Parts: sequence; C-alpha cells; structure tokens
Amino acid sequence: MQKFIRLFSFIFHPLFIPVYATLFYFFIAGNYYHQYEVYLLFVQVLILTVLLPVSLFYLLRSLGLIKSKLILSRKERRIPLVFYALLLFILLKQSFTDLVIPELYYFFLGLLISVLIILTLVILGFKPSIHMMYIAALTILIIGISVYYHTRFINLIAFMVLCCGFTASSRLQARAHSLPELLLGTLLGILPQVVLWFIWMF
Repeated sequence: MQKFIRLFSFIFHPLFIPVYATLFYFFIAGNYYHQYEVYLLFVQVLILTVLLPVSLFYLLRSLGLIKSKLILSRKERRIPLVFYALLLFILLKQSFTDLVIPELYYFFLGLLISVLIILTLVILGFKPSIHMMYIAALTILIIGISVYYHTRFINLIAFMVLCCGFTASSRLQARAHSLPELLLGTLLGILPQVVLWFIWMF
C-alpha cells in the first residue's frame, strides 16, 4: 500500500502536470486547431516545462548546488523556481502569440502566479507543497473546461480529487511536507486559477 501511495508523487510530479493539461485540452478541443499547431505547442510545452527543468536540475546537482535527489530543501528550491518561472514566462510570451488558446494561456498564467508566490514564500522561510499546487491547478482546469464546454466530467473530476488525496498522503508519508504546507500548496494552486476564470470563462 505504501508503494502504491508513493507512486502518486511520481505520476503527478509538478513537471508532468503542464503536459497532462495540454494533452487533456487538445483531447477535448483539438478539432478546433490544425494538427501541426497542436504538435507545435505540445513540443514547446514539453521542452520548456519538462526537458529544460530536468537538465537544469542535473546541472545544479553536478555543480553541488543541489544535494538532494528527490526532496529539496527550501534553499535548494530557489534557483529551480526562478528558472521555472522564467520558462513559464517565455512559454506565455512566445508560444501563445500566434495560437489563441485562452484556456491554456490562463492556466499557465495561473501556474506562473502560483510559482512566483511560492518562490516568495520560500525566500521568507516557508515551504508550500509544489506537488499539491500543481495537481490542484490541474483539477481546477478540468472543472473549468467542463463548465465552459458544458461537458460532464464528473467521474474525471472525482478521480482527480481522489488523486489529490493520494498525492497529499504520499507527501506526508515521505515526510516531505507537513499538513499545513500541503494545504497551503493546494490553496495556492486553486486561487489563481479560480480568479482567472473570470477573465476567460465569463
């Protein structure tokens, strides 16, 4: 059971969430776009939110700036968060210029806001759960698209809520976070996304 719960920390690792969000959106609305547009944006998301951050992580480890393999300390989180915020900014400024996708644009904008808030809190000595921030943001995106396209994703939303619980349990089991840190991370994932609903949904 412990191995099963720990699996959720890997499946819903923050690096994978933007890819999941992009795949989910195009699964629902891919018919509205040319196939090459879908592939182009997906590749850009994959490079900027997965491949480059992973490369930076191993670079920082080789330089001795990061010693942990999985659970980073507050100090070790600063450079990756700054770099990731920069990559999200580049994604928003470059990848969405020719292709208008308000749902994904504001999802990534919400992620950028959440990352900047978490970076600020990390500098101040706090350690919100980035895992919970990302999975909560993805859950809110699914709810938003369900409402926007008038499509019932009740089973998927219920599944995502369940996954949020398993991911939180996984982080507690790994002693990576305390309960308040998990709740704070969840709140930071939800609030920016919900606030941005009022721009693209209504």
